[in-house]
Amino acid sequence: MSGLPREILKWMQSLDLSHPVRNTRRDFSNGYLIAEIFSWYYPQEIEMHSYDNGTSLPSRQGNWSQLQRFFQRHEFGIPKEIIEGTIHCKPNAASLLMEKIYSLLTNRVIRSSAVEEEFNFTDSTYQEQLPAHARSTAAMAIKNNIASTELTTDPDRILCRQKAQAIINTHLEHRRQERVEDPRRFGIRPTLGQLCPRKVPPPNYEEGILNRHQTDVAGQNDGEVDSNPAQYREIQVNQLSEASEAPGFLPPIQTTGMYSMVH
Repeated sequence: MSGLPREILKWMQSLDLSHPVRNTRRDFSNGYLIAEIFSWYYPQEIEMHSYDNGTSLPSRQGNWSQLQRFFQRHEFGIPKEIIEGTIHCKPNAASLLMEKIYSLLTNRVIRSSAVEEEFNFTDSTYQEQLPAHARSTAAMAIKNNIASTELTTDPDRILCRQKAQAIINTHLEHRRQERVEDPRRFGIRPTLGQLCPRKVPPPNYEEGILNRHQTDVAGQNDGEVDSNPAQYREIQVNQLSEASEAPGFLPPIQTTGMYSMVH
C-alpha cells in the first residue's frame, strides 16, 4: 500500500472492504475495489454482483466500462489517462486515482506529489534515484513502461510507435545529462578551450563596464560638446598666370575649400 497518504489508508480501513489492499497497482487495476468503495456511497446505483473480481483483461475492461458510465453520469471529471494508467498498472496512476476519489467522496483535499497536468506514469522518478550503472537501458525502459495489455487494447501501430519513441527520447535525454554530470565515466576528454587557463576578472570588472556604458549614454543624451573641437585652416589658391595662355598648357585643377586638421 505504499504511495497512498495516511488519510486515505485510514479512510479505506473504515469502509471494511472485502479484501485488504496489499499492492496498490495490482489490486486496483481490475476496478472491483473501486466499485466496492462507491457502493458504500451509492448503494442504489452500484451493484457488486455486476462486477467481476478477476485479473484477466476482459474482466478489467468490463468493470471499468461500467465505472466510466457511472462517472460520466455524475460528472466526476476523472481523466481518462488516469483510468487507463490504472488498468495497465502504470506507476503512480492508482495512487492518483485514489486521491481523486477520496476528494470527491469526502470533500477533502490532499496535496499530491504527482503532476496531474502531465500524467507522466513512467518509472523515470525511480530511475533518477538509482546510480548511473543500475539504470535501465533503452530496451528495458520500453519494456517497463509499455504493458502487454496496453498493446492488446490499443492495436494501433502508429500510436504504439509514438509511445515507444517518447520513452526512448526521455532515456536519451537522461543519458545526455549523465554525460554532462560525469564525463569521466564515459571517457570524454576535455576540449582545448576547456584546458586553456582563463584569467579571472576582478570583482568590480562588470560594475566598471556598466558605469562606463551609463556615462557614455548620459553624455550622448545631454548633448555634451568636446572640449577640444577640430580646428580648420583656409587654404588660398593662386590665380592663373599669363603662362597659362601658351598653347599646350594644361591649367591646374582649381581647388578651394576647408581642410580638417586632426588634433
